[in-house]
Amino acid sequence: MTTIDTYIDAFFEDTQDTELAIFHDALKQQLAEYYSQRKHGRKPEWDDAIAALPATTALDYSLTQDTVKIGAGDQLNNSNNQQLDAILKAFLPWRKGPFQFFNQHIDTEWRSDWKWNRIRPHITDLKDRQVLDIGCGNGYHLFRMLGEGAAMACGIDPTRLFLYQFHLARHFLPKLPAYILPLRSEHLPAFNQFDTVFSLGVLYHRRSPVDHLTELMSFLRPGGELVIETLVVEGDQNTILVPQDRYAKMANVWFIPSAAALENLISKVGFKNVRTVDVNVTSTEEQRATEWMTFHSLSDFLDPHDPNKTAEGHPAPIRATLVATKADR
Repeated sequence: MTTIDTYIDAFFEDTQDTELAIFHDALKQQLAEYYSQRKHGRKPEWDDAIAALPATTALDYSLTQDTVKIGAGDQLNNSNNQQLDAILKAFLPWRKGPFQFFNQHIDTEWRSDWKWNRIRPHITDLKDRQVLDIGCGNGYHLFRMLGEGAAMACGIDPTRLFLYQFHLARHFLPKLPAYILPLRSEHLPAFNQFDTVFSLGVLYHRRSPVDHLTELMSFLRPGGELVIETLVVEGDQNTILVPQDRYAKMANVWFIPSAAALENLISKVGFKNVRTVDVNVTSTEEQRATEWMTFHSLSDFLDPHDPNKTAEGHPAPIRATLVATKADR
């Protein structure tokens, strides 16, 4: 029977003859400590749901469109469609997407395709590149990276729900070089060999932005590319917001710089050719509650009388994408 652990084991099997193999023992040790020995309360329920998935491979799929498409709408019979619908809803909330599982469209909280379409024109072509995505969520962007021709897309995210959502998709797809390891970035060794490293929506959750940027550099090969997307505020290179309590009702927001201040910090860590390629005000059309994520979303986190401010009175969310290069040896 295919299980979540089977999919995790596939990473080690598929990379045993690559340069990543020298890191296998270290990664397995971290997985034993931070994943295997820390059981989730819903694991039995979720494992049963995975085991109950229809045993079929999608005859049609697409990783190049805004919606990650898995299976044709007429491939499953009515009984299997109903069974799949119930299983997909067992893994609510769905935050990153959108996805299409056979005839079921999952309208996720985030229109993650909007973010990808803002980033894609500004980065090095991913064809044949080894890609690492830190804080990858349920892997929506991993699939889009493969759609751009990446040789391998490896994601890092400790959230169990996201891991299961990713493997719901993997269950129906043919064998693809996409993987999620349920770890945090600080658990990883210094690979020094990925061609592109993404950190999307992570930096402001880290207590030390310098440590996070240094980690990201350690994963890249010389000449590799960093793509970082994060909350920013308006201002010059000396402008940084450190919320005293919450930001947009999030308790774990530590550091929100201006784009200019972040450029300066990334350069100071040692990256070259640092530039801001996109700045975007997050809208309630891009992040919102849906039937697949019924909890509070962006509109609930803003001042009801002034959408330009958060509920706490801070500037409303603005996100910037920055791209930089690790220096050659």
